[in-house]
Amino acid sequence: MNEMSGMNEMSGMSEPLAGFYGPYGGRYVPETLVPALDELTACWEQARTDPGFAAELDRLRRTFAGRPTPLYLAERLAPGRRLYLKREDLCHTGAHKINNAIGQALLATRMGKRRIVAETGAGQHGVAAATVCARFGLECVVYMGVEDMRRQRPNVDRMRLLGAEVRPVELGTRTLKEAISEAIRDWITNVEDTHYMIGSCVGPHPYPWIVRELQAVIGEEARAQILQAEGRLPEAVVACVGGGSNAIGLFAGFIGDPEVRLVGVEAAGAASLGTGRPSILHGTRSFVLADEDGQILDTHSVSAGLDYPGVGPEHAFLRDSGRVEYVPATDREALAAFQALAEREGIIPALEPAHAVARALELMEELVVVGLSGRGDKDLEAVLPR
Repeated sequence: MNEMSGMNEMSGMSEPLAGFYGPYGGRYVPETLVPALDELTACWEQARTDPGFAAELDRLRRTFAGRPTPLYLAERLAPGRRLYLKREDLCHTGAHKINNAIGQALLATRMGKRRIVAETGAGQHGVAAATVCARFGLECVVYMGVEDMRRQRPNVDRMRLLGAEVRPVELGTRTLKEAISEAIRDWITNVEDTHYMIGSCVGPHPYPWIVRELQAVIGEEARAQILQAEGRLPEAVVACVGGGSNAIGLFAGFIGDPEVRLVGVEAAGAASLGTGRPSILHGTRSFVLADEDGQILDTHSVSAGLDYPGVGPEHAFLRDSGRVEYVPATDREALAAFQALAEREGIIPALEPAHAVARALELMEELVVVGLSGRGDKDLEAVLPR
């Protein structure tokens, strides 16, 4: 196994020092993956300073993904307060996942990788991966737990329609954790011609760094938009946290503003930061739901995208530093917020950001921005009584 070491100071959303955020992060992977991670790191370091890469990424964000997404004032949802929703649900494919998928597809083509493997829980990253692979002419294989395939059937159909092969995963809880494990096994076997398109800010370095930087457009836009709309920064910014990509992207716009309260909302049945312990999962050290022997515990959430026993290492660092608060929301609270947003604003959210909406409605702050990371058509089967 290969371990990168190093420490960094809290200095905004900067490059992780040697792949670590404090004691979290790094690489804990089989030696066969080290050359691929080195290649990806070198490619990313070159691309992020290349004006051509930046211009192509910006063009695709605007013309393909539909950015910038609006900041919407939810007047009926929170009367008497100024509660804004950052509408990532209006992105092409219906969620923030497309931001990361476009960037990683550009990196894959730079490296000459023509085959993509991906994992998905709620199905939104799988759809985003399938979408960009169709756009760039890449082969796409998506691993998905059969339990998630059952509860997110519309997204399974969309992936297949887009030309992706969806491989069911029957192991363990048959959800996101096992899907990631199978995608990694595929990558190890086919590392020469395959890029693993991780969907969240998890996994070995440089993935948490790459995903955060590609999702930081959410926070950059939200910060400029709230200043234009209100003439001041919000008092609080709230986002749901599973692996944590939409949250780290939204927080990136405000992490350097200490007067802005940052709140991450986990599913109560998968609250790694609330009830977990430091451990290694899927190639990185972070907070993980595990027993005293290090065995990974089963999780539960009505939202497939939050049903994961770990979290991105930068979130663990932000929790320890005190810059971000992490709180839970129950299935019942998320379902109530889902219903309220649909009935009062005409917006059907994904169940994942419904957790963030539930906690945001309880805050005392008057001016709040909430990350609405995806739309809820994928969740109707789970929400509507049959």
